[in-house]
Amino acid sequence: MTPVPSHLKPAVAASLAIWHNMVAKRDLSALPSIVHPDAVFRSPMAIQPYQPAAALILVLSTVIQVFEDFTYYRQLASDDGLNVVLEFSARVGDKQLKGIDLVRFDEDGKIVDFEVMVRPLSGLQALGAEMGARLAQHMQAFKAKG
Repeated sequence: MTPVPSHLKPAVAASLAIWHNMVAKRDLSALPSIVHPDAVFRSPMAIQPYQPAAALILVLSTVIQVFEDFTYYRQLASDDGLNVVLEFSARVGDKQLKGIDLVRFDEDGKIVDFEVMVRPLSGLQALGAEMGARLAQHMQAFKAKG
């Protein structure tokens, strides 16, 4: 596991440790404990964000089951100690992908914004197809109006 940067706010560091533990176990059942109720999820497949927290929890709890060989291998943090960038690699079927999770926390260590970016296009398409097959009927209700 990637070490937690030392300049994170203590509450953020604690939540990030919970996150990494959940990902390692492929069990996100504790995710609601570290997500703000009004959290926003920004998908690599949609321009409009999804909210509230239930959307973020549903997507992340699903994608952890879709990804194979998922590994975080680099972690960067902002100077204010409230934002992290988690670089990862994974596989969806026979498609390799790389990506980043851009995660913003509040002062209490709750996730308020979670944005995912993925490349290459073939990996993003495989991820989008699998996630769409599993979640399409659920996600429209969570689209942010904007």
